[in-house]
Amino acid sequence: MKVTLPEFERAGVLVVGDVMLDRYWYGPTSRISPEAPVPVVKVENIEERPGGAANVAMNIASLGANLAPGGIDRD
Repeated sequence: MKVTLPEFERAGVLVVGDVMLDRYWYGPTSRISPEAPVPVVKVENIEERPGGAANVAMNIASLGANLAPGGIDRD
């Protein structure tokens, strides 16, 4: 069976939604916080990636579609 992908280069796509930044903190834990039952992490590495509609837009763009993102950027 041969799988044929659509011609995304000819597609026009509008992505509207919440544009987010996903942030991941990595590091070892050594104890539980006295204020709440959560681990205390010594952050050694931080990764940031597009999230929400930004992630969808990046995936669509990687397929070659003509992309028009729309969203509101606010802190």
